[in-house]
Amino acid sequence: MAPIISEGYPFIGGCFLLTLLMAWSIHPAVAVIPFVLMLYFCYFFRNPKRHIVLDDTAILSPADGTVTDIVPLESDEFVQEPCNKVIIFMSVFNVHVNRSPIAGEIKLQKYFCGRFRPAYKDTVGFENEHHLLGIENDRVRISVKQIAGILARRIVSYVTLDDKLQQGELYGMIKFGSCLEVVMPRNVAVTVEKGQKVTGGKTIIGRIKD
Repeated sequence: MAPIISEGYPFIGGCFLLTLLMAWSIHPAVAVIPFVLMLYFCYFFRNPKRHIVLDDTAILSPADGTVTDIVPLESDEFVQEPCNKVIIFMSVFNVHVNRSPIAGEIKLQKYFCGRFRPAYKDTVGFENEHHLLGIENDRVRISVKQIAGILARRIVSYVTLDDKLQQGELYGMIKFGSCLEVVMPRNVAVTVEKGQKVTGGKTIIGRIKD
């Protein structure tokens, strides 16, 4: 996998051309602005290589970011039993590629074209543009929802219904600030706390109880 995700190429290339154009037609000092933007886009669309430790009892974080809330639910559209929802906020400085928390098959996929409210608002999971995946294996079923924020204007998905995912496999990204919601049944013990920093494909956010 490339160190920079392909969705970043138009932004990086556009800023590079603008840097050359402004340096040639105006002044090199003015070209600093698009040059700095080019460096930022290289940083934002980075895709660091990560060694995924496979564990069929673990639910891995799908993203880098901060746990902003852990909410008990009576049911969920896909999980359909008492469960817990872990909300992870990604700032514009976090890695924005998303990874599958478990190995399994995509049994549900839904896209909702909604609003673009700030990603930390309580109701964004219902009102904002979002992409929902229901993933199932022989041990557990979970749902993962990518939610666009006030700056995010496109949710990218590399997968579709009935695709099989490996644990930690890339399945999409959200451009420019957003959050994810992971819903796990109650037989999965939540292993993170509100305010904790998590790393996609590395941090265990839940552990299946025996």
